[in-house]
Amino acid sequence: MRFLTLLKRGNLSSGLAALGNLAISVAKFIVAAISGNGTMFATAMHSMADTVNQTFVYIGSVLAEMKPSKRFPTGFGRIINIVCMVAVIVVTVMAYETMKSGWELLLNPQESSDFLLNIIVLLLSFAIDGYILLKTMKEIKLEAKVEDGANLFLSAFKNVKKAAPATKLVFYEDIVATLGAVLAIIGIVLGQFFGILQADGFISILIGILMLFVAFRVGYDNMVGLIGVAAPADVEQNIAETILADSCVVDIYGMRVVQEGRAYHVEVTVELNKGLTLDEADDLKFRLTDELLREPNITDVVLGIIEDNDETTWTGSGNRL
Repeated sequence: MRFLTLLKRGNLSSGLAALGNLAISVAKFIVAAISGNGTMFATAMHSMADTVNQTFVYIGSVLAEMKPSKRFPTGFGRIINIVCMVAVIVVTVMAYETMKSGWELLLNPQESSDFLLNIIVLLLSFAIDGYILLKTMKEIKLEAKVEDGANLFLSAFKNVKKAAPATKLVFYEDIVATLGAVLAIIGIVLGQFFGILQADGFISILIGILMLFVAFRVGYDNMVGLIGVAAPADVEQNIAETILADSCVVDIYGMRVVQEGRAYHVEVTVELNKGLTLDEADDLKFRLTDELLREPNITDVVLGIIEDNDETTWTGSGNRL
């Protein structure tokens, strides 16, 4: 039962994307073998890379939800960053193979067959990847806690930095997958009706370059995550507002909020009203800690207390420990 609970808490976008891209990649490889179309092979390689990546990422997101243990007291949040880095290697290798195939087709263009079959599969791919992309955009809005009235497309691009690492990877990969299906259709049409056979190889190389962009973008984000990165300014500000709302708190002496996956680790020292008893200060410490831990993404809080030093330290921009 505990394992099933973890599966349900895994990243929905990556799980859905893995299933969708598995079906797409199988169909594309079959059609590429029948028609001999290089662009179809390029998009099939991309879909297969997406399938492998998103399967790994989903498993990683499940493992990242495990509770902290005695040996790993801060939890397993960075597992998802490690898995995403493995996914980057897979994308890079697939991108190289795609560009290599495209270069060969550019030097030795070949006429492909089964035009209608190619178009049907690519339209199916566009529909499935487009649906997954829409679901991922909604997931980004949910994770970033964006109001429902905001434009879905613009909101997703604006707030993707606040999304979980797994959601980011699916978002970038599905943009390339959806765009790749459109480019593949253009390449096939140019070859079939205008005799521009080199378009097949050119678009294969272009799809490979887009895959490299995904590898770089996702690789950078997860490298930063593995090192340990400060939480977004608005998250830090929300935590500060929660603390300062207490009548016994005068100021925040220092605060550090570290993001690990989609989890936040909070270390903060607050200044209290002068004259509080030890019992009152203790009660306040436990009260504030419990209140902060009610936030679903805050996993642990280290809260220190000192007496007011008659100086204003917290200015809103943050005073890091």
